Amino acid sequence: MKLGSMRLIPSVAATAILGLGLVGVARSQATAKPQMAEDVFKNIQVLKGIPVDDFLGTMGIMSGSVGFDCSECHTAAGTDKVDWAADTPKKVMARKMVRMVAAINKDNFSGRQMVTCWTCHRGRDHPAATEALATVYGPGPEDPDDVVVQAPGQPEPSVILDKYIQALGGAQKLSGLTSFVATGTSIGFGGFGGGGVVHIYAKAPDQRTTLIEFEKATGRDDSVRTYNGHTGWVKTPLTILGEYEVTGGELDGTRMDALLSFPGQIKQVLTDLRVSNPTTISDLPGPSSQTAAQAAPGIGQDRDVNVVQGTGPRGLLVTLYFDKQSGLLLRVVRANKTPIGRINTQIDFADYREVNGVKFPCRLIFAWMDGRDAIQLDRIETNVPISEKKFGRPTTVKEQ
Repeated sequence: MKLGSMRLIPSVAATAILGLGLVGVARSQATAKPQMAEDVFKNIQVLKGIPVDDFLGTMGIMSGSVGFDCSECHTAAGTDKVDWAADTPKKVMARKMVRMVAAINKDNFSGRQMVTCWTCHRGRDHPAATEALATVYGPGPEDPDDVVVQAPGQPEPSVILDKYIQALGGAQKLSGLTSFVATGTSIGFGGFGGGGVVHIYAKAPDQRTTLIEFEKATGRDDSVRTYNGHTGWVKTPLTILGEYEVTGGELDGTRMDALLSFPGQIKQVLTDLRVSNPTTISDLPGPSSQTAAQAAPGIGQDRDVNVVQGTGPRGLLVTLYFDKQSGLLLRVVRANKTPIGRINTQIDFADYREVNGVKFPCRLIFAWMDGRDAIQLDRIETNVPISEKKFGRPTTVKEQ
């Protein structure tokens, strides 16, 4: 079904993993055994024993917490003479901070992760030590708690989820959705590389691939995320690893993305559901809003939303924001733990359109710790055959 002619939405991405300060590569070939940080990168001292994808996420946490890019911690980063493994003063200090945070949580909170890099730094290289009077007499902080509890006077989670299922077309229509293929357009970091062609493949209950192709003339390689129901892979340009298998928290998140692609099963894939107090978020802008600034989250129309939180695979924290009026899902934030804090991935949805009796979001922004992809879909086909190769290792996705 053709959804009409739509211009693409610009993406405002970060510099991907390369800009977040990797420590150095020992090898990049994935194996059947989950790869730990020390197996792949050189000179790992305090973040040993965590999977590669979680290690990459910790680099994003550090970067975002102190407001640094890779060049401020790694020798000659951004050049072809970079030495990721070298011990610079700031890298040595970062190790001390990791040890300090771990000790604070162990000694004061029974090992619970109550203090992280963000707790003190909040985007500053030096934490603020003195409270400003404007803060004392101004409005309170708006940052929500990571983990919410069932709020008094709010509906049961099933009420909100049932409204969502009905808004999409109803349980019967959703149960008949077995697969879909979507195509559209995307722009990467700051428009770098020109417009990308997006292909999304999904098969129930939990297989999904997002492939973004760029013309060879742009010099930018494809971006691919796959999950076949058991194994997940990531292939992104401008990264040291290039292509790697995800085995840590990102694997849980990738599986959740695949499961939520078929929302009729939402009650089964999330446990310990609770409803927080309603809040307001900014919707994504409409197709008529085409500037880069307008295309970013936070610029669109304010929406009153119900907030539902649940637990996914292996303790993955999943928070969902549903439009109070329409019942449609506007945002998903999933978070998995690392030794220094939670890694957030946020997916925003808008421009829902009906395809064969089921509503699909045709405008999406996928934002993670080191980048953001904005996607506008213009064609969706449902219940079509899809080769299993589409969900395998990224190098096989294009094979028929």
